[in-house]
Amino acid sequence: MTRIVGGLWGGRRLLTPDGDTTRPTSEKVRAAMASSLTAAGGLEGARVLDLYAGSGALGLELVSRGASSAVFVESDRAALAALRANVTTLQSAASRLGGRPAGSAAPTLTVVPGDVAAFVGRAAGAGPFDVVVADPPYDLSTAALLVLLLELQCAALLAPHADLILERSKRNGEPVWPEPFEGVRTRKYGDTMLCYGRAP
Repeated sequence: MTRIVGGLWGGRRLLTPDGDTTRPTSEKVRAAMASSLTAAGGLEGARVLDLYAGSGALGLELVSRGASSAVFVESDRAALAALRANVTTLQSAASRLGGRPAGSAAPTLTVVPGDVAAFVGRAAGAGPFDVVVADPPYDLSTAALLVLLLELQCAALLAPHADLILERSKRNGEPVWPEPFEGVRTRKYGDTMLCYGRAP
């Protein structure tokens, strides 16, 4: 079972696609990511971009913890069906639950079907994003993933000092962040790494 760990939707179950098309991020890793961003003051009111979103668990956890919006990009049909169902359920729940500061708007959740590279190429005006999370297939090289982030930067889709978090297998090794990005830290949880970077 996959569920939201904390915040507005804490304890809510998430649908995940059948088969091996996605790897739902563990609750421990999602909680650690959200806590790290919260402690650094980078989550409250943030605009989140969730690349290779799968069921949406990463971005939904961050919105549950205080981000104001999230855009989810996913191409797999089964994952998209689960993602859309999760977004619909949680948007409905947000209108019935408290947990946000008085007068604040309900969070905005947007699903973008299609390839991540295609989204980056046509996403002018979609940002800027304060937090970008990416959990791509392990067969996508880290170098290719960093090129996508550079393209986001060139397209002015990253807010100043945006937080960038890559979820990778330890077998992929730690990324060498290209300029103008700054590597911040890497945290390891079993076979999973969270690699934190920052935009200029």
